[in-house]
Amino acid sequence: MKRYTLFTMMTALLVIIIAAGSAYLSSGTRTIQRHPMHEITAYTTFPAEIAAVLSEEYEKEYHIRVNFIQLSPEQILKRLDEDVHEETAGKAALILADRETLDRAAAAGYLVPYISEKNDQIVDSFRHPHRYWTGVWYDPVVFAVNQDYLRTHIDLPNSWQMLAQQRDIRIGTTDFMAADASSNLLYSMIAEYGDQRAFEIWRRIQPKIIQYSKYLHTPVRQAGMGEVDLSVAVLSETLRYVHDEYPIRILYPMDGTSAVIYGSGIVFYAPERDVHTAEDFTDWLLTDEAQLALAQHRFYLLTTNPTTLSYQMFAGKNISIFKSRPYFSKEEKEILMDRWIKEVRFYEE
Repeated sequence: MKRYTLFTMMTALLVIIIAAGSAYLSSGTRTIQRHPMHEITAYTTFPAEIAAVLSEEYEKEYHIRVNFIQLSPEQILKRLDEDVHEETAGKAALILADRETLDRAAAAGYLVPYISEKNDQIVDSFRHPHRYWTGVWYDPVVFAVNQDYLRTHIDLPNSWQMLAQQRDIRIGTTDFMAADASSNLLYSMIAEYGDQRAFEIWRRIQPKIIQYSKYLHTPVRQAGMGEVDLSVAVLSETLRYVHDEYPIRILYPMDGTSAVIYGSGIVFYAPERDVHTAEDFTDWLLTDEAQLALAQHRFYLLTTNPTTLSYQMFAGKNISIFKSRPYFSKEEKEILMDRWIKEVRFYEE
């Protein structure tokens, strides 16, 4: 397992921003043709702040406005059904959401396949097998380790098995009941390892957990401040603290990890003009230009496009993602979460 210094991480991010910006400014042509001012609607599960950055940057450069409507996964599916059966204003031409929501929309027949030169570069694990959606970013769970702990320990936990076996360690993590990215880790490990092994790993980790946090950024801050030795955290939040020069090193679990994958899908009932606009926007999301816009606003999601500078310069680009998809029904998730509460978090021998 490669380990990267804070200097290396900072240098990589800086090079990405400078190189991507320089490449764009020096280019005499653009891959997306300019259109007259036009607007489309997009349903998204993304935070409003990220959606606003993407919309503003795209409008500034291409004179096309993408009006994002932030909804929960269930709300998106409900709205799509209403759009099909009722005459509603502002119907979406595009969905920008997590993988599970996109898969459910595709299975319900709301999306149409889309293939382009850009999205054809994406590996199969980041897209629908029949191209009903294309993954554009992902946010994996990593180990954020305090540098003082690194200096005093030789055998570092770079896998879930090693973390479970580590004796002298204080761990921080976000409560599985508090955030989707955190609960996705639990469901992903159950899908990958089976419930018995997954629960056993967490039973061994549980005594070392100093605090369960409510927010995704809290465990990273704790690791940076030395309040814990290692935090189980999403990479996007960890990179924010690395960028702010907190003494944190990132370890990528060798035995795999979970990731929230975000993708884009074209809605089948959209007018032809809106479809073309949605396709162009989807391709733009896979560019260094979009990645640069996010990085400038301190949003550090990993691109799925291996041809971009952003991907090629990032040290953790070869991180291993669990192969099994954690698709459980609402009822199954409630049962698994209840088991985790009883058999792990509040378990007493």
